[in-house]
Amino acid sequence: MTTFDRLNHPNVPTILTPEEQRAVWFLGALIRVRAGASATGGQLAILEHAGPRGYNSPLHRHKADEETFLILDGELRVEVGGQAVKAGPGTAADLPRQLPHAFVVTNPQARFLTLHTPAGFDEFTLAVGSPARSPFEEPPDELPPDPAALAATAASYGIEILGLPPSPS
Repeated sequence: MTTFDRLNHPNVPTILTPEEQRAVWFLGALIRVRAGASATGGQLAILEHAGPRGYNSPLHRHKADEETFLILDGELRVEVGGQAVKAGPGTAADLPRQLPHAFVVTNPQARFLTLHTPAGFDEFTLAVGSPARSPFEEPPDELPPDPAALAATAASYGIEILGLPPSPS
């Protein structure tokens, strides 16, 4: 089926093959945008994360979107509301907008989905990340992003960075 921009064709289904989905290296992990804003009319973004131990996010909050984690493989620690919760395969965590949170991969490798309603985080990830040519390539040697620049870019996508990322230990 042909892919349409759902913003301009709201009643036409979108089916994206893996070859049509974009992938980037983002904060040390491979992120695949399985469905983004243009595919869902801005209603939803689905991202698949594959990252090693220590892959994490800074403490942050989304001003407009809710974020749901679904752990497929491996283990994360999700820090939210002053609590640290272990999240293994099959765990789902739904985080309302405006709620400060962070995560960190705590075992050798993890794979998980994040769902964002409405979409927007996908566009931030694509703006900050480095394009991945293949899911099998080695991650690029990249320096961590400048925290001030990351915070400024995040703010332009409705994400407020509040603090440092958690460590895996």
